[in-house]
Amino acid sequence: MNPRWEAWDLLGGEYDVRVLEPSPPAVTTPPWYADDPLAGPYGAKLVTPVCGLGRTWDDLARERPGLAGFCADRWLGAWHRLAPLPRGFAETRRSLHALAEHVVAAARHAANGKIGLRFTRGGFGTPYFGDDRQVRVENGRLVVDDVAETPKTLGDAADLTGVPLGMPPDVYLPETPADPGLALAISPPAAEALGAWYGFAWSVLEQVRFDARALGPSRVQLWPEHFDAALDAGDEAAGRRAAFGASPGDAEHREPYLYVAPWVKRRGAYWNDDAFGGASLPYAALMAADDQRATALDFFRRGVDALSD
Repeated sequence: MNPRWEAWDLLGGEYDVRVLEPSPPAVTTPPWYADDPLAGPYGAKLVTPVCGLGRTWDDLARERPGLAGFCADRWLGAWHRLAPLPRGFAETRRSLHALAEHVVAAARHAANGKIGLRFTRGGFGTPYFGDDRQVRVENGRLVVDDVAETPKTLGDAADLTGVPLGMPPDVYLPETPADPGLALAISPPAAEALGAWYGFAWSVLEQVRFDARALGPSRVQLWPEHFDAALDAGDEAAGRRAAFGASPGDAEHREPYLYVAPWVKRRGAYWNDDAFGGASLPYAALMAADDQRATALDFFRRGVDALSD
């Protein structure tokens, strides 16, 4: 799978394109060992997922309605709404979290020592590594080098990747033990909802990253130990740096939520979440919003402003 080439081909080579999903070839240089969806250099005609850098996929989809489905499926533009969470979401989230911690991230770590994951269509996965390999989850199925399987246990999943189950103990403390017999309870509708959450999150966070480029933002990554997508930005020396992220839910939050987590505790009405000392916007608030992306972007932009108070 080569999402960037696919997009370029769809437009007949008319545009230099940027997409949210990782594309080959594998990057073998530090510190990221991964491609950057917003990186230059840029061609004369550029189309991207973010406003302010070339043309947007969303604008192009308005001009060419036939592109709308392509863009919506990949969270590039013509965005569809997040839907109410299906039954079994929490159980599926826990199973896919275990898969991310002990199998997907482990495959990347074995190749280059990195654990960061990315949004991939219908779920999450690694950037390309090694000999242009990729391990990802699409709608609940484990895809290894474009071969999709439905493993029943963590051990089955590790066997499919050809990498030992689990991560060295000095890398991170996993939420779930690396038990090869752990049954994976994955509901396809719930897995699709999780994939939609990460696609929505990536489309918003890459815009935040671009808008906050003067604040030294990091890459957007999905951290397997927490299972959330996040970047950090701000003035660390002044105690004004924070993580801006999207969690699919955790022990203190039953449903997904957006968050801003300051590295140094802040005070003020914006910082409304006592569970981690930051600010959060629950999934229910997005469900109630007329424009979900605008609501999410406003929440994060308020976070940038609140850091300077």
